[in-house]
Amino acid sequence: MTISYKWLSEYLPVSIEPEKLSKILTSLGLEVESLEAFEEVKGGMQGLVIGEVLECEKHPNADKLSVTKVNVGGDAPLQIVCGAPNVAGGQKVVVAKVGTTIYPKKGDPLTMKVAKIRGVESYGMICAEDEIGLSDNHAGILVLPAAATVGTPAADYFKPYTDWIYEIGLTPNRMDAMSHLGVARDVCAYLSHHNKKEHKVISPYKNNWKPDASSLPITVTIENTNACQRYSGVSISGIEVKESPQWLQQKLKAIGARPINNIVDITNYILHETGQPLHAFDADKITGGAIVVKNMPAGTSFVTLDEKERKLNAEDLMICNTTDAMCIAGVFGGLQSGVSNSTANIFLESAWFNPVDIRKTSFRHGLRTDAATRFEKNTDISNTVNVLKRAALLIKELAGGSIASEITDIYPAAKEKATIALKYHYLKKLSGKSYHSDTVKNILTALNFEIVKDDIDALWVAAPYSKPDISLPADVVEEIMRVDGYDNIEIPATIAITPSVDTEGYKHTYKEKTANYLAGLGFNEIITNSITNTAFYTEEELKQSVTMLNSLSADLNMMRPSMLETGLQVVAHNLNRKNLHLKLFEFGKTYHQYKPGQYQENEYLSLYISGNTNTDSWKQKGTASDLYYAKGVAQQVLQLLGIKDTITKEAAINKLEQAVEISSNKNVVAVIGLVTKPGLQQFDIKQTTWFINFNWTTILQQVQKQIIKYTELPKQLPVYRDLSMLVSTNTRYEAIEQSVQKIKLGKLQQVQLFDVFESEKLGAGKKSLAISFTFLDEEKTLTDKEIDGMMEKIMTAIEKETGAEIRK
Repeated sequence: MTISYKWLSEYLPVSIEPEKLSKILTSLGLEVESLEAFEEVKGGMQGLVIGEVLECEKHPNADKLSVTKVNVGGDAPLQIVCGAPNVAGGQKVVVAKVGTTIYPKKGDPLTMKVAKIRGVESYGMICAEDEIGLSDNHAGILVLPAAATVGTPAADYFKPYTDWIYEIGLTPNRMDAMSHLGVARDVCAYLSHHNKKEHKVISPYKNNWKPDASSLPITVTIENTNACQRYSGVSISGIEVKESPQWLQQKLKAIGARPINNIVDITNYILHETGQPLHAFDADKITGGAIVVKNMPAGTSFVTLDEKERKLNAEDLMICNTTDAMCIAGVFGGLQSGVSNSTANIFLESAWFNPVDIRKTSFRHGLRTDAATRFEKNTDISNTVNVLKRAALLIKELAGGSIASEITDIYPAAKEKATIALKYHYLKKLSGKSYHSDTVKNILTALNFEIVKDDIDALWVAAPYSKPDISLPADVVEEIMRVDGYDNIEIPATIAITPSVDTEGYKHTYKEKTANYLAGLGFNEIITNSITNTAFYTEEELKQSVTMLNSLSADLNMMRPSMLETGLQVVAHNLNRKNLHLKLFEFGKTYHQYKPGQYQENEYLSLYISGNTNTDSWKQKGTASDLYYAKGVAQQVLQLLGIKDTITKEAAINKLEQAVEISSNKNVVAVIGLVTKPGLQQFDIKQTTWFINFNWTTILQQVQKQIIKYTELPKQLPVYRDLSMLVSTNTRYEAIEQSVQKIKLGKLQQVQLFDVFESEKLGAGKKSLAISFTFLDEEKTLTDKEIDGMMEKIMTAIEKETGAEIRK
C-alpha cells in the first residue's frame, strides 16, 4: 500500500515530521517497509539557475553552433556553446553550470564539465525542457518569461513537486487502512490516546451537496442482491473531458498512478483518498436509461477496456443496460461504455460488491485491478453515498457541467453493525496489560466504535462499517493494543509456559546438520518457488501434475513435480551474470496427483554443480566437476546421515545422462546425473551441470530407525592389503565391489579403488585395477594366516564373479 506524506497530512490536525510519522504508523501495525523521497523532476533541479543570454554569435568553426555569453548572477558572464536553433540574445533561460548534474527524461544523468567544442571552451549548458526533466520536448532551449530573475535557483522558480512516500505492508484484514483517510483515522486515534487530547480527522466531505437539475435520471435495478448489496449512482451532464489540473496529476504520480484525464483521475483520486472504488459510465451509452445489476449466461462474450474479448462465467456479476453488459462489476469496465474524450454526460457508480464474488471473477479473468483488490477485501457499505457526493462535486469543479439527477441509492437490506462483547479480564489475559475502562472506551471511540453497553466487567461495542473484519473480542483487543502501541506491552516478571514434546525435532536437526556440512564444502543454499511453469515439462510429466486453479500469473501456474527445473533457473540466472562456478543446494518439495483428488508431496535435498569444483590459484588449476566428484559428495552426505551399506548402479532417469542411483535397504535414497543438453537448452545454459537429488523423505524414514551406539575405540591397528588385477575394459568397479560384499567378511572394514591403468601392453580390451583392502579385528591382532585366508576368499570371489585375472 502506497501512502503520500503530503496527501496524508491534509487530513491530520497537526503537522508531524515524516520520520516520526513513520514510527507512529509502524507502532499502529501499519508496518512501514520503506520511506523514500519523491521528486516530480528527478534531481529536484538542484544546481540549475535562471540566466540571461547577453550575447549570441555564430561559432567560428561550426555552422549549427552558437557561442553565447550568459549572465547567471555571478561575477562574470559564462561562455557557453549552444546547439539549439532558437537561442538568441536577451532570452531568459535555464543554465546548468559546471559541476551541476542534470537528469534528462531519457538517458543517464550528466554532470557538467568544462568542455572544448570545436576549439571554443564552454562553461556549462543552456537547457531544453527534456534535458532537465520537465517534459519530452527537445525542439530547442527552454525560453522563460522576461520577468524571470537572473540568478534565481531553478528549483525556486519552477517549484517542482516533492513528497515522501510510505510503502506500507498491510495485512489482509486491514482493508480500513487501504486509503489515506483510513490511515489518517488511525493516526488521529494514536495521537488522541498518547497526547491525552482529542484529534479528529480533517474531513474532505462537504455539506454543500445540491443537485442542479433532474434532466438525466437513470434507474437502477439489482437482480443479484447477494453479490451487490448496495448500489448508488448520480448523473452529471455537460462535462468536458480534459487534462487534470497539476495538483491532481502530482498527487497521483507521487503514489505511482498514471494520470489519464480529469474524470478517470478523479475516480482514482477518490479511490486512494477513501478506499471506495468508483466507475464512470458514458451516460449516453446507457441504453434505456437504466442500470441492471445481474449475472449473464455462461459463455457470453464481453469486450473489456483493454480491447480483449472475454467469455463470461455465470457467476460473474455484470453492470448492464436494458440490452447489453457494460462492465464487469467491481473489476473492469467495458470498451463501449467507458468515458472517452467526446463524452459529455456521465453516470457515476459507487457500490458495495460481495468480496468473494469479486475475487473469483478477478482471478478467473486475470484482471487484478485496484478496484478489485479493494472490493475483495471488503469496503465500507455505509459510505457509498458520501463518497459519491464528494466525487460528483469534484467533477463539477474540475470538468464543469451540472449534477443532473438526485442520488439513486438502492440498499435492499440495510446491514447492521457487528456487536462484540469484550470482557476486561479477557483483554488483560490476551494483552498482558491492565487497561483502565476509560482508556479502552477512549481508544475505541477514537476508532469510531460505538459504545452499546458499559458494565463493570465488560463492554459491548458496535464495530464501524469501515472495519468489516471486526467480529470477535480478539479483534477488539488487537485494535486497543495497536493504538496503545505494541512497544508498550508490559513484560511480566514471570512467564508461564506449558512444555511441549517435539516428536519430529530430529528432522530439523538432520537438515541443519546437512546444510552446515554442505556449506563447509563450498555450497550455497538457495530457495526457489515451488510454484512453476507448465512450459518446463513434457505432456507425460504433466499427467500427474498439480495445476493451480487461481494462478498468480501465466508463468506460475502449477506446483513443481521435480526439483530440477526450478534449480536450473537459478543456475541460468547466475551464469548470465558471469558467476560461472556454482555449487548450490536446496531443501524443497515436489507435488503429484496420482489419482483425481489424491495428492502427494515429497521432500528432497537437491544439489546443482556447474563449472569447476575449485577456483584457479597459484598452486593448482581449477578442477572441472564430474561424476566422481558428484558421487563423492553424495556418499559423504549419506555417510554423515548414517546411511551405510549403499549400493550404486546405473539408472535411466528422465532429463539426466550418465545417471546412477544409490540405494539403501532396497530403497533409492539418491540419484546423480548430468543434465541433458535439451534440458540445459531449455534455460539457455551452455556449460555442463550435474544434478544430485536426495529423497529426503526416504532418508528421514531410515534415519529415524537408526539406533545410536557408542563403542570403545579399537586398541588394535588396521592391516592393509593391496590387490592388482586385469579385467575387461567393460567391467565396472561396482561389480568387483559387490562381489566382495557378498562374502560378508566381518573384519573387512573398507574397500577402496586407488589406481586404474589402461595400455595396449596389457592386451586388447584389458585394463588394470588396483584395490586396497583394510582389515581390523577389534579384539586381537590379526595374524598373517587369517589375513591371507580372507584375501584368498576375496580373490576367488572376484575371479568367479567378474572373470578377473589376479596379478601376483
